[in-house]
Amino acid sequence: MLRVLRTLGIAALLASMSLVAAPPASADPLAAVGGGTGIIFRLAPTPEAPTSYTTCTLTAVGRDSAGNLVGLTNAHCFIDAQGKKLVGEPVYRDSSPAGTAFAPAPPEASRPDLATGAIGTVTYVGTPNNLLSTGPKGLDYAVIKLDETRVAPTSTVGGVTITSIGAPPANGTRMCKEGHRTGLTCGMKLGTSGIWFTHLIWTNAGDSGAPVVAGQTLVGNAWGVQHSSPILSIIDEMNANGGVGAGFHLAS
Repeated sequence: MLRVLRTLGIAALLASMSLVAAPPASADPLAAVGGGTGIIFRLAPTPEAPTSYTTCTLTAVGRDSAGNLVGLTNAHCFIDAQGKKLVGEPVYRDSSPAGTAFAPAPPEASRPDLATGAIGTVTYVGTPNNLLSTGPKGLDYAVIKLDETRVAPTSTVGGVTITSIGAPPANGTRMCKEGHRTGLTCGMKLGTSGIWFTHLIWTNAGDSGAPVVAGQTLVGNAWGVQHSSPILSIIDEMNANGGVGAGFHLAS
């Protein structure tokens, strides 16, 4: 290229430049989000310099009957120490690398993806699991209305690809989860426990909301102590509630 420019000379170069329109500026690519994407929120004092925050994992990304792009995660992620449900909370993508079971992502390394900005807003916080308390037992899910000018859905995050939604498999079936803190971990389904199902899949703080899959079928959301809520039960409850999330199906 340098030899060509010398041959043409400055005058010829300027003339050729005047004949060619400048290419249009390309838009920044949308951030990919799906079941297994880490999220970060409750950023204080500011998103630019947080000294406290909370991290969880998206269960799935899909569309509702109104066409909204919707993300699901755990309800307990958006309930503060006073029991207030944080509807309206802005959510960011966690820009830190996902961890593994043997090298969990350090919580102190989590940071919001400020280049993308807030990817959505919490529109509904359900009843948390309350497994270890006397509170009402819930499916522990929250609904996030995602901003399509900032994010695009993906079916694959880490070691998990989600192509369908279904019921939990038979006891003894191998299932896996993809969480931001400990990545891909697997274990067999054990049984049921009230409105939930139980398994031997390892999770840690920050994995809350992680998708639990049997093959490529999403069957539940993980919320710790080897329990998950069935995704079909969550969808039934969203349909009954109406609003953002009702009619949820995987984004194509």
